[in-house]
Amino acid sequence: MPDVVCASSSSDQTRAIAGALASALHGGDVVVLSGDLGAGKTTFVQGAAAALDVRAHVTSPSFVLVREYAGRARVVHVDVYRLSSLQELIDLGYEELFAPDAITFIEWGDVVEDMLPDDRIEVEIRAPDDDTRRITIRARGSTMRARLDAMPFENWTVTA
Repeated sequence: MPDVVCASSSSDQTRAIAGALASALHGGDVVVLSGDLGAGKTTFVQGAAAALDVRAHVTSPSFVLVREYAGRARVVHVDVYRLSSLQELIDLGYEELFAPDAITFIEWGDVVEDMLPDDRIEVEIRAPDDDTRRITIRARGSTMRARLDAMPFENWTVTA
């Protein structure tokens, strides 16, 4: 399947798109988020976490690097924007970030691509203007490609 490209004109729509993605996620899955600063990466994680039955308010882990939440699976939210080396990710205990009971969301994950699992979902969020977000979702690895095919994005997809 080619990339899925969605258009969002509000934070609520961004959260709904993330919820559609989360509907097919399982423990051990990794979602890597990249894109423009302030485009809505944390908003996306908020929507996914809500769909995963997280009751706590999801906030950016920018200054603490990692936040964990309880839901239908353990949700791990990581922000590697401030890391200056891969060693810092290793020091965080990156093996635990990819535990089989956790669904892990990594903001700015493209920075640590060499340490990411081969099977993952990549989400790129671009803000062409103040009111619009272009959200590109791509699957890496055959397992994730099969799951992406089954995800319900038809309400938001646009032609690439």
